[in-house]
Amino acid sequence: MPKMKTHSGAKKRFRLTATGLIKRKHAYKSHILTKKETKQKRNLTGTTLVHKSDMVRVKRMLGTHK
Repeated sequence: MPKMKTHSGAKKRFRLTATGLIKRKHAYKSHILTKKETKQKRNLTGTTLVHKSDMVRVKRMLGTHK
């Protein structure tokens, strides 16, 4: 049986932490920024963790889950 391929979109968007959690960027920070408040844009900066209910699905796309 051939190896499973990593999902190309997922490997660009997610990073695995040392403890096995998955980091992601916030949405709504790429365009149409003039109508958003400075506070909202500032709070969307940085990374957060993928929710527990989505963890298995994202790990499967990254090829780290069986």
